[in-house]
Amino acid sequence: MLSYTIKSCIFSGLSRQSKMEATLHALSGILLRAVPTFLLVIFLHFYLKFIFFKPLDQVLKARYEATEGARKKAADSLEAAAARTAEYEAALRAARAEIYRQQELLHHQLQDEHTAQIHAAREQAEAAVRGAKAELAAEIEQAKGDLGAESDALAGQIAAVILNRGAAA
Repeated sequence: MLSYTIKSCIFSGLSRQSKMEATLHALSGILLRAVPTFLLVIFLHFYLKFIFFKPLDQVLKARYEATEGARKKAADSLEAAAARTAEYEAALRAARAEIYRQQELLHHQLQDEHTAQIHAAREQAEAAVRGAKAELAAEIEQAKGDLGAESDALAGQIAAVILNRGAAA
């Protein structure tokens, strides 16, 4: 039985070797027939790369640059608009400040004019009061003088009446 297994192993080894040789021979035939297909695939690869993918890549690159250019242009426009807005706001603030300054100046001028008018009116009133006091003082002095003269005349009349009564009695 042992000799049968050894014999079967030897024959099976031979048959395995022949099977392997047959497989390698078949595989070499397949590879030999696959070489034109492989060359065709490599040719197709380079053909598509230069005829299809390279122009497609250029178009996509140009499209990306155009899109990026539009984005950059939009960003630049936004920046310019922001700068103009800041300039307009600064100009508006300056204009408001100038208007407020002019209003304050006008307010001070009107206040100064009002103060001057009040001062002039006060001086006129004081002058009128001084004039009235001087006139009143003059009238008082005249009245005192008139009263002094009238009192002397009245005293003379009273004395004459009293003397006439005493002389008549």
